[in-house]
Amino acid sequence: MLAIFCDKPGLLSAKELPKPHRGEGEVLVRIRRIGVCGTDLHIFTGNQPYLSYPRIMGHELSGTVEEAPQGSALSSGDVVTIMPYISCGTCSACIKGKSNCCRNIGVLGVHRDGGMVEYLSVPQQFVLKAEGLSLDQAAMTEFLAIGAHAVRRASVEKDQSVLIVGAGPIGMAVAVFAVLNGGVVTMIDSRSDRLDFCKEQLGVAHIVQLGDGDRDALSDITDGDFFDVVFDATGNPKAMERGFSFVGHGGSYVLVSIVASDITFNDPEFHKRETTLLGSRNATIEDFQTVLAAQRAGNVPESLITHRMALADVPSRFADLTNPKAGVIKGMVEVA
Repeated sequence: MLAIFCDKPGLLSAKELPKPHRGEGEVLVRIRRIGVCGTDLHIFTGNQPYLSYPRIMGHELSGTVEEAPQGSALSSGDVVTIMPYISCGTCSACIKGKSNCCRNIGVLGVHRDGGMVEYLSVPQQFVLKAEGLSLDQAAMTEFLAIGAHAVRRASVEKDQSVLIVGAGPIGMAVAVFAVLNGGVVTMIDSRSDRLDFCKEQLGVAHIVQLGDGDRDALSDITDGDFFDVVFDATGNPKAMERGFSFVGHGGSYVLVSIVASDITFNDPEFHKRETTLLGSRNATIEDFQTVLAAQRAGNVPESLITHRMALADVPSRFADLTNPKAGVIKGMVEVA
């Protein structure tokens, strides 16, 4: 089968590997779609803190069942999405129901080789039936689940003022579920095209362009109170630090993005506002189910997918997705 390796930052190669055999308790999936996310771009540019090279990328996955264990709820030909956070089920976090931060987690495409391949064998508890969805929709479930998890962490409620810093795919995923929860959402980003998309396609109430006067604009939107909930989805340490100042008194700050550096904040301001600081990592089965229901209800636009390429073309075309001028929101790799 064809597999795409990131041999080192900036270098991708196509290699032929044996088709995997289905392990005991596993489902053999014929991969059909692979979404490209910020993690993949960070791997390609050498900016991912939890990875060693070479690595097969790919964790936003959909496909069809090739083989399933006897007695499984899955059947050959079923359209599925894959939960890529392979948790142990026995550590303290898993026992508490927090499999998303399992102490022994092995994320496909990060800690272990992922799904930029033609076939992948995965433990059956991480393969979810996606009946009623297209292959494109099923491949978007994972990144949307990250947004759904972050919104659930923050307990966003109706009419709360919500700020999302960063209008990339993860920020957009947060916006989808914050809006569905009834939040009044503001997005801030440097890219006007992405901000316009959020307002026109995702139901965002306010958009603010990053730059001179942006803080005054955010203040005006909230009558000087700033926001009940702020989400950072930038992956930029300076932006993450600045975001503390946008949290209103008694508000919450959720760090969805991750950077390989320390983050600092002003302690008197933090205490004065009694800020709640939350990390949000990955997603759980419950979040995947939330997303699948939202997709079936038509609450997630497929127009998030803006660029496509074939699996065989990834080594030559992947770098195009890193160009801001290309207008990429979500790149999708298609496997014939």
